[in-house]
Amino acid sequence: MKYLKLIRYQNLLLLALMQLIFRYGFLKQQNVYLALADWQYILFVVSTICIAAGGYIINNIFDYKTDMENKPEAVVIGKSISESLAYNLYAGFTIIGVGIGFYLSNVIQKPTFATIFVVVASTLYVYATSLKQSLLIGNIIVAMLLSFSLIMIGIFDLYPATYEGNQSIMRLLFSILLDYAIFAFMINLIREIIKDLEDVNGDYNQGMKTLPIVLGTERTAKLVFGLSFIPILSLMYYINFYVFNSGLFLSTIYGIIFILTPMIYFTVKLWSAKKKSDFNHLSIVLKWILLFGILSIAVITYNMPHHA
Repeated sequence: MKYLKLIRYQNLLLLALMQLIFRYGFLKQQNVYLALADWQYILFVVSTICIAAGGYIINNIFDYKTDMENKPEAVVIGKSISESLAYNLYAGFTIIGVGIGFYLSNVIQKPTFATIFVVVASTLYVYATSLKQSLLIGNIIVAMLLSFSLIMIGIFDLYPATYEGNQSIMRLLFSILLDYAIFAFMINLIREIIKDLEDVNGDYNQGMKTLPIVLGTERTAKLVFGLSFIPILSLMYYINFYVFNSGLFLSTIYGIIFILTPMIYFTVKLWSAKKKSDFNHLSIVLKWILLFGILSIAVITYNMPHHA
């Protein structure tokens, strides 16, 4: 269990689920040729999970003192896992992830794409060692990296299989991936700031410059309250214009109940949130919103043949 805590297995499972749903609950149902075979796509998922696991490990190493104040019960480095072992695990996961990335880039005959895996792994290291302490930059990077894991599906599975005859359908599929990536970015950016609100005391004692430390907890909470209307309005527009107007009533009901309503609940609760437990609850709500948002692509895909 200590190793699962170290790599934050819940987040890795969510990442894997996201990539598998978009492949098998969406892309595989579109009757288009995909660049990766099923076993190669599994390797692709393993690669992203390994790089992400390495990122979590290096983050835990450099976050040791802060975590001891904010959530001592979750700390494993220095207690059940030594720092030297953690560094070895970080190196192992990262090398495996980047190595698989090199292999897959050659499989699709795009060897230069291997640099994507190197850049992502390097960004996670730089984030953990320095950027995390910078105002908003760390929040934006984490949010971007998760959403980029969706865009990578298009880069490795759609783009190499695109030719003149299928450009229009491939462009449409890639645009849908991009829409979901933007949604994931918005939700994760808000969640990262909420987590800073939750950990403000420990971060302050460690000399970090997060948004709640610079602006204060109350002002930051009100800022996030305002930001939360962006995904709410975006969801309302998307559900109405793309889902409801297409006659996908099951998908419309799903989107309203499982994504839009929890988002509105989050915004309402945020207005009066003050304690650490309040922000922890809101962070969990956002994680569920992200999960149900990911699952919606499978619901929409399932609903479309039935509508037709």
